[in-house]
Amino acid sequence: MPVKPYGEGASGESGADGPDGGQVGGRRPEDEPGTGVVAAFGRQLKLLRVRAGVERAEFGTRTGYSAATIAAFEQGRRIPAPRFIDRADEVLGAGGVLRALKEEVARAQYPAFFRDAARLEATAVALCVYANHAVPGLLQTPEYARAVFQMQRPLLDDEVIEQRLTARLARQDIYTRRPAPLLSFIIEEIALRRPIGGRSTLYGQLEQILLVGQNRNVEVQVMPVDREDHAGLGGPFNLIDTTQGQRIAYTKVQDDSRMYTGQEKVHELESRYGILRSQALTPRESLAFIEKLLGER
Repeated sequence: MPVKPYGEGASGESGADGPDGGQVGGRRPEDEPGTGVVAAFGRQLKLLRVRAGVERAEFGTRTGYSAATIAAFEQGRRIPAPRFIDRADEVLGAGGVLRALKEEVARAQYPAFFRDAARLEATAVALCVYANHAVPGLLQTPEYARAVFQMQRPLLDDEVIEQRLTARLARQDIYTRRPAPLLSFIIEEIALRRPIGGRSTLYGQLEQILLVGQNRNVEVQVMPVDREDHAGLGGPFNLIDTTQGQRIAYTKVQDDSRMYTGQEKVHELESRYGILRSQALTPRESLAFIEKLLGER
């Protein structure tokens, strides 16, 4: 099935299907640090600062950042936090020019392959997540998430790790949204036993899953390793229900992601998820299973 690259205008939203109405995906190099919206924001920031007659050091003091960090923002080498953008707009009297770019700049905190999925996730009315290698990002503790990023190869810079950690934890605001979205997670038992970050980090992670699983809008199911029948051998995937009533499927393998909006592919993964739910432990059994894992320490 051919793929329509992001650079040709596909976005993963309704109406942005590939040529066959099925899938969209790929990287968007124009949005990487140093290019695209990050570089555009940096140029605009410098123009406004110079127009206001404010030196970098003074601007940094007034916004709470070093002159070197301000330079990195202006040169598009570092992605600024939303709070910096709000403060910079105020200090420079930009009249909302910088704030208007805040949402797009925030999306650049995510890896290119995940940006559209993150945007859809932020407003989703329901999510179904199947994970087989690690605990899903929406359930991760800060310690577990940091360990995941530190294990990536090629190695990520410390600054990138901090950016991605902040972005991942910000996604967990989904639990306080109202109306509350319906969230379903199916996690392989092996992912709950793998001591990413060490045993202490793993146990903290299991406690976090138990805590989140108490929410009435959240269902966590464990897929035991002793199951003879298994519908998820094709790998992890998510199903995202949008506020427009559309269901979108998202898959990622080795940092290569795809979004599917075509009915045939979405229905295929939708059916697969339903089978996985029937094969996994029930939510009640799953929480009891995780409690048992905690008792093994």
